[in-house]
Amino acid sequence: METRIGISGWRYSPWRGEFYPKDLVQKDELSYASRQVSSIEINGTFYATQSPSSYKNWFQATPEDFRFSVKGPRYITHVRRLHNVRQPLANFFASGVLHLRQKLGPFLWQFSPSFRFDEERIEEFFKMLPRTFKEAALLAQTADRFEADFPEDALTSSRPLRHAMEVRHHSFENPDFIKLLRKYNIALVLADTAGKWPYMEDVTSDFMYLRLHGDEELYASGYDEPTLNWWADRIKLWRKGREPLDALDISDEAGKKAPRDVFVYFDNNIKIRAPSDAKSLMRILKA
Repeated sequence: METRIGISGWRYSPWRGEFYPKDLVQKDELSYASRQVSSIEINGTFYATQSPSSYKNWFQATPEDFRFSVKGPRYITHVRRLHNVRQPLANFFASGVLHLRQKLGPFLWQFSPSFRFDEERIEEFFKMLPRTFKEAALLAQTADRFEADFPEDALTSSRPLRHAMEVRHHSFENPDFIKLLRKYNIALVLADTAGKWPYMEDVTSDFMYLRLHGDEELYASGYDEPTLNWWADRIKLWRKGREPLDALDISDEAGKKAPRDVFVYFDNNIKIRAPSDAKSLMRILKA
């Protein structure tokens, strides 16, 4: 099992001269950051379609044993709000994301605070999500915005794809939502948002996905040593297939007791705390 600790994005001007050396050229920031942490969320995919060359360059810039998480397009989650999204989903997978190859970790699907739990619509979306490189490549071939671009061997690859869902409306605090996630092996994102949005700790998948946005001030406040140790203790349990006794679960049914991979991303970037907090947690967990 693997434990990946990282940061959400890597291009932030306040990090220059702080996290990044002052003389580091911008094009080398990913190369540098990927050697300080073991995983990075790609945020640019949320805002705009990326080019195949970008994915290929990101693959080349990072160590062999590295993982990216990829944030799904807001056009699907925020604009279409999961209505008629098979074609946009095909276009996304046709855009070159499979060129991340073995460095491709989970896909993150984040929804807006106004998006309510709709079991039928969400289940329809879950059924569309490809679960292997082959399924993603076949879906990509139905794209209508541009010609599908993916590695040739993707069409025969059974390498699995993982998905995680981050919600921000309290209607999702519903056992039926947890049951749906478990049915499709989708990870519930455990999002620490300084109390702004729902926080649930139900185990719904064979991996855990944590996003730490700041425990006191959203996107800004850092995590002190006792708080990082608190998170580390929980992570140790989750990766052993256990759960904290005080877990904030919505469902009365426990998740499957099996070892799990854990992905943790610090998104408290405004005050440049994310890289140092990620490195501190890596030290505590020896990850």
